[in-house]
Amino acid sequence: MLYAILCYADEEKVFAWSKEEEAAVMGRLQAVQEPLAKAGKLGPTGRLMPTTAATTVRKGRDEPLVVDGPFAETKEVLLGFYTVDVENLDEAIAFSKELSAVNPGSTSYEIRPFYVFHPGSSPT
Repeated sequence: MLYAILCYADEEKVFAWSKEEEAAVMGRLQAVQEPLAKAGKLGPTGRLMPTTAATTVRKGRDEPLVVDGPFAETKEVLLGFYTVDVENLDEAIAFSKELSAVNPGSTSYEIRPFYVFHPGSSPT
């Protein structure tokens, strides 16, 4: 089953890390990711740029509106994501717990099953 694991964090804290702090956290995260990657279960991962770099398209009355930022009303924002192809939710939870244990910037990890859509075919 495919799962998206969404990492939420206090972006002020994360983007204030020194280069040394950043390297240490990324090293610990890589160590957690390595077993899933070697097993072929870790898909694309990514860290999002700060919310100040975001653009949002919102549904308007007559046409879509393009606005700056995600307009989050909290310090906790979506910071990055993982895609994993694991046997079940328990395995995705275990991986998320490991990530959380080594990532001092994260506040939560949201896990959602997802389907891959390709034009002209049904979801897989």
